[in-house]
Amino acid sequence: MNLLSLYHNVDLENRNTVLDLIEVNETAKIMDLGCSDGEFALRIAQKAKTLNIFGVEFLKEAAQLAGSRGIRVCQADLNGILPLAAESFDVVHANQVLEHLSETDRFIKEVYRILKPGGYAVISTPNLASLHNILSLVLGKQPFTAHVSNEVIVGNSLDPKCGMRHASKGEVHLRIFTPESLRELFRYHGFIVEQLIGVGYYPFPGRLASVLSRLDKTHSVYLTMKARKAARMI
Repeated sequence: MNLLSLYHNVDLENRNTVLDLIEVNETAKIMDLGCSDGEFALRIAQKAKTLNIFGVEFLKEAAQLAGSRGIRVCQADLNGILPLAAESFDVVHANQVLEHLSETDRFIKEVYRILKPGGYAVISTPNLASLHNILSLVLGKQPFTAHVSNEVIVGNSLDPKCGMRHASKGEVHLRIFTPESLRELFRYHGFIVEQLIGVGYYPFPGRLASVLSRLDKTHSVYLTMKARKAARMI
């Protein structure tokens, strides 16, 4: 198995992990932040058994495609204040989004603001403390998930993407989290962190990687978290 195939398999496992965290709720309103073309947003809605699926996407073409699939989507920059009403969604999802944002705190505050009391967010992002990043540092190379240029991927000859240009500035990783920093930052902004799951364990493939990531999420490829906004006291 080559490295790109391994990457795609881990990405698929991560998406399945996200789906496992979605609760069935036929009346739920779901917001997918960074919904891209809407394909995965529809899968999230199917898991929840709801038709109330919304999205925010920065790229115009992707937003239009998501809209053509029946998702109520608006085009907006996730670094800014979102054009969404407070306490209007039961679920907020953001997969492989957080690492691309410069205004991380504002984004988390916005997720908290638009969630209803008792609602939850499912967030997934690369893990800076992953085994393959640590091994890269030991060898004097740039961690795979930590970019140093807005134009090109450099610094790690082991990376199959090394030397490739970023397709857009939106693909550049700006802030990469460890399990502790991800958990602490969401707690700082008022969330109750219910689950933090490790997914993937490079360079190991398949079922072995799944076992290792569950035993040692600290060094997994991805961090996938479920965090809840406290219910309002009556």
